[in-house]
Amino acid sequence: MIEITHRIALDEREIRFDFVRASGPGGQNVNKLSSAVQLRFDVPGSASLPEDVRRRLIALAGRRVSASGILRIEARRHRTQEANRREAVARLVELVQRAAERPRVRRRTGPPAASRLRRLAAKRRRGETKQARSRPKGADD
Repeated sequence: MIEITHRIALDEREIRFDFVRASGPGGQNVNKLSSAVQLRFDVPGSASLPEDVRRRLIALAGRRVSASGILRIEARRHRTQEANRREAVARLVELVQRAAERPRVRRRTGPPAASRLRRLAAKRRRGETKQARSRPKGADD
């Protein structure tokens, strides 16, 4: 079991690893060994995840999730298969941890009292400026 939070743990049997040849530097090692890791995790089929975490995980993962709900994480930074496997699992754990956090509900707030007073004072000044442009009250031509 892979511990995610105190209430969520992933069963290791739900994770599938495929090993492929990595590109990039590494010389002969890269050409001969399959050290890159492709981790696959079936998000909708996982019994370990609550429904709300599943939805948030699919949304967070974006293009890494296929149309059928399979999350794919590739790790090819390290020279060894084991190090790449650990990195892929760590990235999965981090992604599920972020999905497990409930988003804070935004509550609408009104404008602060000080800004309301500033707005009303500005309206009053503008009105007084316009009032000063009109003809004086006792000056009839």
